[in-house]
Amino acid sequence: MNEQNKRVSAFCSDALGTLDGVGIAERISSGEISAAEAVDAAIARAKSVNPALNAIVTETFDTARAQVKDPVTGSFAGVPSFIKDNEDVQGAPTLWGTRAVPNKPAGKSSRFVKQFFSTGLVCLGKTALPEFGLTATTESLAFGTTRNPWHTDYSTGGSSGGSAALVASGVVPLAHGNDGGGSIRIPASCCGLVGLKPSRGRLERVEGSRLMPVDIVYEGILTRTVRDTATFYHGAEKYRRAPRMPEIGDVKHPGKKRLRIALFTDLPYATPAHSESADLVYRTGDLCEELGHTVREIPCPCDAQMADDFIIYWGMLAFSFRFYGRLIISRGFDRSRLEDWTINLSRLFLKKSFKAPGVIKRLRRFATLYNDIFSTCDILINPSLAHPVPKVGYLGPEVPFDEAFERIRNYVAFTPLQNVSGAPAISLPLGFSNNGLPLGVQFGAAFGRERELLELAFELEEARPWPMIGQ
Repeated sequence: MNEQNKRVSAFCSDALGTLDGVGIAERISSGEISAAEAVDAAIARAKSVNPALNAIVTETFDTARAQVKDPVTGSFAGVPSFIKDNEDVQGAPTLWGTRAVPNKPAGKSSRFVKQFFSTGLVCLGKTALPEFGLTATTESLAFGTTRNPWHTDYSTGGSSGGSAALVASGVVPLAHGNDGGGSIRIPASCCGLVGLKPSRGRLERVEGSRLMPVDIVYEGILTRTVRDTATFYHGAEKYRRAPRMPEIGDVKHPGKKRLRIALFTDLPYATPAHSESADLVYRTGDLCEELGHTVREIPCPCDAQMADDFIIYWGMLAFSFRFYGRLIISRGFDRSRLEDWTINLSRLFLKKSFKAPGVIKRLRRFATLYNDIFSTCDILINPSLAHPVPKVGYLGPEVPFDEAFERIRNYVAFTPLQNVSGAPAISLPLGFSNNGLPLGVQFGAAFGRERELLELAFELEEARPWPMIGQ
């Protein structure tokens, strides 16, 4: 750790070097290194930097070492990774970032985790998240603060902040995240990563999500390179082809089609994004035009009503955890140990629960309204976040609810659109803010059009490469 700028890097001249997941898999496949060497190198890196980052909740190092004693197959055969701690991995506890859940090992892995492992990735443990993933920073009373490896005074974003910290710092090349309102794309923006939220149903869905009136939670990964993201989705399709949507296929290069791009920077509440966030979007629009795409500016495609509806629905999730945690998580669930944020978010829903039927109806209808946008464009561009990365504590569990609520509403204003619509969106690390931390730009597409996003992402990565911490 560099004490002068508080940057944390695990990159070194070991078996992993500065390679991404595809590069490591190629070294393993060629026999240049073994899967055991890759796993041991990642474990050494984790031990080196996790005391500064606080990103790992549960270590499964011995299980990983035992796993790679036998041959591993898949696109990322033998490549080390981590699972966010709200998905079940057989033999490891699932603690959800809360004090309310007992520490008991899961009896089996979730459907998505099995799909994740089908690509050959090897799990080294479980990563931190805020309580139930209900906020946009990775800070909890149960496990403390996870810190941004670009500068440890700053937030990783949330809720997949533990995974983001480990990928950005170089411990592993990619890790699991999931996204109920931006929880892949937010930490991707904060930590300088690629974060794709896929279409609804593209990957195995979160356990129990089909029971939700509007399914807004999506599985995915965080990576440092576009090719790792593309390779993962291609490998995941080999395990399970998503029904009723186009196959992504093996995307390796920029697309040839020139796209119609619609750009916006205003928030649903008709206020502008922070100038640094907006300026980066405009510069990205200029770059897209230089590459031959057509770019035009449009108003924000959702209004304050949709934003308010999403908040009420988000509160319903907190309400469900608070009052039905024994049914949906664990019989040993103890709601008396919940954090104030979860309790008060639940209370917000209770006060407005009479609006729930209308909220659900409008949120369901938004999917059609959103996809109608793409009758006149192919891609949406907007800020991933409404303002640059805040310091730790800005959204922490000690902040009074009303203050934290307003801060989150004005910070995470763009990403929920695709959670509600079911369409894909990707955050790319195309710039830095004045505080020296990464700043992302989000690209959205119509339902099932991940391939177009990945092809554009390859093109932008080639035109404007983003640095790693180790560079």
